Amino acid sequence: MRLLVSLWKMFCYAVGTTVIVLAVYEFWFLAQILYWVEHNPATTRVMDARLEALQQNKPKAALDQKWTDYDRISIHLKRAIIVAEDAKFVDHEGFDWEGIQRAMDKNQRRGKIVAGGSTITQQLAKNLFLSGDRSLLRKGQEAILAAMIEAAMDKRRIFEIYLNIAEWGEIVFGAEAASRHYFGVGAAGLEPEQAARLAAMLPRPRYYDRNRGSAYLANYTESILAQMPAAQVP
Repeated sequence: MRLLVSLWKMFCYAVGTTVIVLAVYEFWFLAQILYWVEHNPATTRVMDARLEALQQNKPKAALDQKWTDYDRISIHLKRAIIVAEDAKFVDHEGFDWEGIQRAMDKNQRRGKIVAGGSTITQQLAKNLFLSGDRSLLRKGQEAILAAMIEAAMDKRRIFEIYLNIAEWGEIVFGAEAASRHYFGVGAAGLEPEQAARLAAMLPRPRYYDRNRGSAYLANYTESILAQMPAAQVP
């Protein structure tokens, strides 16, 4: 009997310790999110990983990224990204359940993961904090982070951070750097077709940086361009 009591106490202690550790771990994420409500992120997990990989061969390598306030980013780019990445962004609370179901159906038909159904909020959570693997554990953490972001920030702030940290090429991050890298203009000066092309690049930015003549990229750009007038932006 004493052995059972001892084992039960050990189990309760282990569970309690685990819960406390997890709570502290999640609070660390939440503290950063709350800080970023008013302050701009200096870097992200994805940016750090890219820079580390680059500096293995080029120790002095640097990323191209410059923060630009929301009002100084072209409305055309905002509309294009909503069309391409998350048409229901202004309406949902971090998760597009219909989009997730469509992605699951597509993955089931293909027999492998080919679509994620992630919203802009989920992508922001992943880019800020997480690695690139697609494990269930990481997706669960992504969901928790997305919920925290939606609770702490309004849609405008979420979109502003996303626009400034999204990956757009080999060393290119954010709308300002992308606009200058591909078109030689600031983010405020993007024309509709230029904006649509940048949005079309988002799923595979480094690939399209190297393959700018892609027929698929051109066709996808035209599709986005046609839908942009109806896009709702925060």
